[in-house]
Amino acid sequence: MKEIVGVRFKKVGKIYYFSPEGIKANIGDMVVVETAGGTECGEVAIANREIPDNQFNSPLKPVLRLANEHDLKILKKNHQKEKDAFRICEEKIAFRKLKMHLVDVECTFDNSKLLFYFTAESRVDFRELVKDLAGVFRMRIELRQIGVRDEAKILGGLGICGREFCCKSYMGDFQPVSIKMAKEQGLSLNPTKISGTCGRLMCCLKNEQNAYEELLKITPKVGALVVTPDGAKGRVEDANIITGKLRIKTDKSEVPVVLDRSEVKLLKDAEIKLNREEIKALKNLEDK
Repeated sequence: MKEIVGVRFKKVGKIYYFSPEGIKANIGDMVVVETAGGTECGEVAIANREIPDNQFNSPLKPVLRLANEHDLKILKKNHQKEKDAFRICEEKIAFRKLKMHLVDVECTFDNSKLLFYFTAESRVDFRELVKDLAGVFRMRIELRQIGVRDEAKILGGLGICGREFCCKSYMGDFQPVSIKMAKEQGLSLNPTKISGTCGRLMCCLKNEQNAYEELLKITPKVGALVVTPDGAKGRVEDANIITGKLRIKTDKSEVPVVLDRSEVKLLKDAEIKLNREEIKALKNLEDK
């Protein structure tokens, strides 16, 4: 077993593990740590705990100290520098007439580097922009093009449910979301219905998938052959996975009957499949 402390450097960002080196840190504490990119200051998301050694491929970087008043002042100055850098970078982008949208700026704790995150529809030649920014700030400049999901996580907002974006409120990492999930959950494959503000598949599809997979194990699918309580054989024309209600066309009546999944006996289940046209039309919704 190895003792670790989990630290994140952005609100609801990815959690990184560090070796506490005898330091006891509580959730919410600010700590200064050594990273591959230099010294950084972050918030403790996981207090001291032991986890198996086999979860690590390389030695952990150390926690240097609990953040003191001087460290917190540096953080405050860096945040102000980020705001100034954002404004100046936008001015330079406009001057260079570059087709890019600046999303966020990050200043490393040791003031060695400024990172500018942007989105663009195509590749952008920003070499002159880097020179402009380096001339102003006299430090290392790095520009990173990010995807629309990353942009949504940084900027935040409200989803169609009326709640804050999942990625902004609690998700540390993006999870893969597929069209197959929407199909299995019985949703209309209308891009406006299954995509979020970012234009990609809603993260909640992944959040709810496990529950749907369990329900699908006990719910006959559309096209399944079943036997009703009166002994009639029928085919499922519609299935509500949540309520368990099935609309069944039997061989004894022209009018479909509605029964609960617990009332029928399954003879042969059907499969939920995507056809090539659906995959081709909606593939871009899966991209990050």
